[in-house]
Amino acid sequence: MTYQPSTKPNTRVDVADLLRAIAVAGIIILHFIEHLNFYNFPPLTSADKALWDTAFFVLSNKMYAIFAMLFGLTLFIQHDNQAQRGYDFRARFAWRMVLLMMFGLLDLLFFNGDILTVYAVGGLIVLPFVRSSNRTIAIIAIILALQPIELIYLIGSMFNPGLQPLNLGTNEMFAAIMPAQENGSWLDVAIAGIRYGFPVNFTWAIEHGRFTQTLFLFMLGILVGRHRLLYDEGNNHIIWKRTMIWSAVAFAVLCPLYFTIPSLFTAECAHASIKVMLDMWKNLAMMLFYVSGLTLLYHRTRMKKPLSTLLPYGKMSLTNYISQSVVGGFIFYHWGLGLYSVSGHVLSFIISIIFIFLQYNFCKLWLRNHKRGPLEQLWHNATWLKSGK
Repeated sequence: MTYQPSTKPNTRVDVADLLRAIAVAGIIILHFIEHLNFYNFPPLTSADKALWDTAFFVLSNKMYAIFAMLFGLTLFIQHDNQAQRGYDFRARFAWRMVLLMMFGLLDLLFFNGDILTVYAVGGLIVLPFVRSSNRTIAIIAIILALQPIELIYLIGSMFNPGLQPLNLGTNEMFAAIMPAQENGSWLDVAIAGIRYGFPVNFTWAIEHGRFTQTLFLFMLGILVGRHRLLYDEGNNHIIWKRTMIWSAVAFAVLCPLYFTIPSLFTAECAHASIKVMLDMWKNLAMMLFYVSGLTLLYHRTRMKKPLSTLLPYGKMSLTNYISQSVVGGFIFYHWGLGLYSVSGHVLSFIISIIFIFLQYNFCKLWLRNHKRGPLEQLWHNATWLKSGK
């Protein structure tokens, strides 16, 4: 197939900024409740436990999924915009992923749960397919969505009941990080983040099906971009209405299956694999429900104006993501305020809301005089280094 760029301009996708804003805010809320991957809490009340369960049910593995899909959308838009001008963006995007890796390493100096390094590697894996046909991308996406690693382990456990679940040493690495969070200086946290945080993000993602799902979501984002589904044009509203209905049905089916089917498997590996698969699928269904619902609210209801007030926060997602690591680490870890010992889930949630509010107001002020956020502008300038752009 000969690649052909699209014939329509890829203007700024406001609803993508809305989705990105909600996703980043949701990620920050979860990170603060978790004390930034430091599972050390004071005695918890029933309100703490209820908030934890609610927050994880509503946000966990859904917000990151929105963020990942939008990453694929951005890859398409950047590549397609340059292709329309006769420029091959692939080499420049590869360099852009090197820069993202650098941002991720910076993030790891404060928070071991960084996702930017994983996205940088995933972006390079997906890049060779950016000019593939829709059919090819769809087939690869479906294979990735089926959780092939877990599927292999599930089949393997049927032939070998003693087969153990995939274990890449994640728990040991998390345990090695905790002393720095609990008693160490910032330098201790930084060293632990690079030494253990960098590999643990990949091992955890692979063990829990998130890495393959992230690659799937990158592919899905490319397809969403190619079909211009986030623009209010054509029959897109019908597509999103159907998506919202079918994703709700899928979640209603998959959620009870997640809590019942794994227990039917006596082999440990089979139990673990089917649980990971069902968890990823039910969260994907809920994420698609969010995306379709928010897209319809923005384009087809009177909610567009109030929702538009959130766009500045989404436009500065990189700045907001990394700043939450710096500030969150200072708030909860020993090297800063050390609030992990007194802040339960409810108080951590309140702190996250205050922090997001402050970030939001900073975004509004900054974007009055700047086209991009500070880290977004740095990333843009470095991307086009020596190109004259």
